[in-house]
Amino acid sequence: MNLFICDTASMEQFRNVGVIGRLGGTQVVGTLMRLVKYLESREVNVILDDRLPEVLPGVSLQSGSQKMLGEVCDLVIVVGGDGSLLGAARSLAKSNVPVLGVNRGRLGFLTDISPDEIDPLVGDVLDGRYIIENRFLLEATAKREGVPVGKASALNDVVLNPGQSGRMMEFELFIEGQFVYSQRSDGMIVATPTGSTAYALSGGGPIMHPRLDAMVLVPMFPHTLSSRPIVVDGNSEIKIIISHDNQTQPQIVCDGQITVVTAPGDTVTIHKMPQKLKLIHPLSHNYYEICRSKLGWSSRLGN
Repeated sequence: MNLFICDTASMEQFRNVGVIGRLGGTQVVGTLMRLVKYLESREVNVILDDRLPEVLPGVSLQSGSQKMLGEVCDLVIVVGGDGSLLGAARSLAKSNVPVLGVNRGRLGFLTDISPDEIDPLVGDVLDGRYIIENRFLLEATAKREGVPVGKASALNDVVLNPGQSGRMMEFELFIEGQFVYSQRSDGMIVATPTGSTAYALSGGGPIMHPRLDAMVLVPMFPHTLSSRPIVVDGNSEIKIIISHDNQTQPQIVCDGQITVVTAPGDTVTIHKMPQKLKLIHPLSHNYYEICRSKLGWSSRLGN
């Protein structure tokens, strides 16, 4: 994690700022309007996600696809919840553009600026006072008889499930080419440190600090009491072979948003993507304070 402090050069680095927002809800629209107004007051060139002009009446700005924003912008600001930022991350990671989140969701692990802090904290970022973290993503590929049949990426997690409620599935797990075990369960969660506080946590996985170069594998309701989460090196290749005996078509679900349907006998490989998300935080960002507030941990004694 690198810390950047304001200087003359950094004040000019964010001249083209993209804005992405979660659609729906007057509160989100109000926050988007406030953000756009502030950015214009700072005389930066604002480019909107092409879905936004229809929900921002009276705003006449250039717009384009998220891919285009990644190509032409120096900074992209996402207004919404963590789900909105996850979607943006998958679109923007390859472009290497920094991403900043304004929270209009529920938890806000990734979108850590509140709407009433836009002026001072976004202002600090534009002035070069911020923290930047590199978060890695995962890529999952499904192959059938050696031929790719689906591929997707994830910032939080890749989940393999049976594809049908109430059914279990069988699979074999390999890590770095070494056989680990055969398992009958509701599936497997493979999570990054970023995703360790999401679905993997509800499945009994550990919380991993975002700076760790590691992945966690969390079995989902395994048919054995001895199967526990495994933390492995972030550069490991995970391979899952879906048993031919499965009666359903298992699914690969990435960040809860992208689904790839597989078939019995398919092979799923999961590995780190070479590109990373550049995630920006205010200087006041404190990972443990976020955990306390979002997960309900106790405050210091006497406070």
